[in-house]
Amino acid sequence: MLRGDYNYGMTRFYTRNGDDGYTGLLGEGRYPKSDDRLEAVGAVDEAGAALGVARATSRSPRTAEILLAAQRDLYLMMAEVAATPENAARFRQIDPARVSWLEEQADAISEVVAIPREFIIPGDTPSGAVLDLARTVVRRAERRVTRLALDGVLENREILRYLNRLSSLCFVLELFENTLAGKDSPTLAK
Repeated sequence: MLRGDYNYGMTRFYTRNGDDGYTGLLGEGRYPKSDDRLEAVGAVDEAGAALGVARATSRSPRTAEILLAAQRDLYLMMAEVAATPENAARFRQIDPARVSWLEEQADAISEVVAIPREFIIPGDTPSGAVLDLARTVVRRAERRVTRLALDGVLENREILRYLNRLSSLCFVLELFENTLAGKDSPTLAK
């Protein structure tokens, strides 16, 4: 092995099972990789990766801690979204308490930053810019999951609420990171 004696039971990092354009969900059957459910899982996965970049570039340990918790929630969310309808409840972890936690984080951070009354242009600081990018990726995940909910494929509406609040939290954290870097006034869009 390359780094230590890690062996997690896999002999290789690929399975070849998806070479035909189909994959399995958490349940019975195989589905095209272009299926709306898999698009949603992929979008949530991208959101988690974007939060990881934001966490790696954040100035504040508080920001990093919040983002790590959100990444863990997204990981749990992916399991529920990837489950077939008859199995989804087994994987349900995103509930009103997790949405409330996000709201509490956003409220606490908004106490120490000035919320602009106009649209802003991202890019005032590296960590703020990455958080803005993460915000847009989370919004895309929200759109993909919304399609599942509106089509009756996803029951847990708390997932929609969670993604909506997470994008707002990314915005507040962007302002927070900018403030920590000495940029108290964001660049306005006009």
